[in-house]
Amino acid sequence: MKISLLFVLAAVAALGIALRAPLAVTVLGLVAFGVLHNVLELRYVAGRFVLRRRLLFVLLGLITAIVLCRLAYLYVGEPARYAEILVGYGVLAAACVQALRGWRLAAAVLVLVVAAVASLGFPGYHFVILAHLHNVVPLFFLWEWAGRLARPGVFRWTQVAWVLGVPALVLAGAFDRVLGGVSGSTVAAFAGNPAPIIAASAPPDSSTLVGARFLVVFAFLQTMHYFVWVYFMPRHAPEAPRFLLGWRAWALGGGLGAALAVLFVIDYASGRALYGAFASYHAYLEFPVLLALLLGPAGAGGSQLVFRETASERQVPAAVS
Repeated sequence: MKISLLFVLAAVAALGIALRAPLAVTVLGLVAFGVLHNVLELRYVAGRFVLRRRLLFVLLGLITAIVLCRLAYLYVGEPARYAEILVGYGVLAAACVQALRGWRLAAAVLVLVVAAVASLGFPGYHFVILAHLHNVVPLFFLWEWAGRLARPGVFRWTQVAWVLGVPALVLAGAFDRVLGGVSGSTVAAFAGNPAPIIAASAPPDSSTLVGARFLVVFAFLQTMHYFVWVYFMPRHAPEAPRFLLGWRAWALGGGLGAALAVLFVIDYASGRALYGAFASYHAYLEFPVLLALLLGPAGAGGSQLVFRETASERQVPAAVS
């Protein structure tokens, strides 16, 4: 109950600032915690889950291609985005080939082909969905983490409430009367034209009101995303990391974040583009791991995709009892 209350309080605070200053929360949150949460999330995923070596090398190769696509977008434009879409579906296909067999694999490939065609036809929607989906990912990791609790139900449904319930209320207009502005702020002056930032979180051709709602949802989920990876997991899942133990992860994340912050101040657009490129590693690596969580440790066809640490995962840390 105590740990669930912690998330309720964090969600209330995150929603309050996201409603009043969504642009500031989005921009300043990225500058302050973007790189650090990358390092801490990768540390957790690599320590808690172990991908088969061959699959890991394939995924790293594909994701590196995505990094190059994002960097190339600065010079070649839309063709790089289409290439990223194709390689992104390649990441999912590689995980499916490893985890599934028979008709399940055939069905998964068919779904991926249909989805890829839709994404190529509507790339604007594809990247908006991808941006929000990344912020929803903590739900799955927190749901799995809760397996160590004696009574995980309250904790798990608390996560569902803030990940899905709060955004649904925002998009339905429940908080329109208290929405803050998304332009004309000092942050807009710092980040330049706010339109691309809003466009990255809202469907193409959205009205001003709908765009503001989606920006609030993105700012809220991004803030909670950082809360999970920068505060909660390092504190309440201490047994997971295998590398970058202790202060080393914080030093690496803080040092890289400070260096990138300088670029953000000099040229926000370039800083965001560089961050977005190298953040691909943690963003795209999540999906094969999530697939493994949904299929189970051995996958639906008996081909092991990922296995989990078991030595202490059922021990409940005193801090969360």
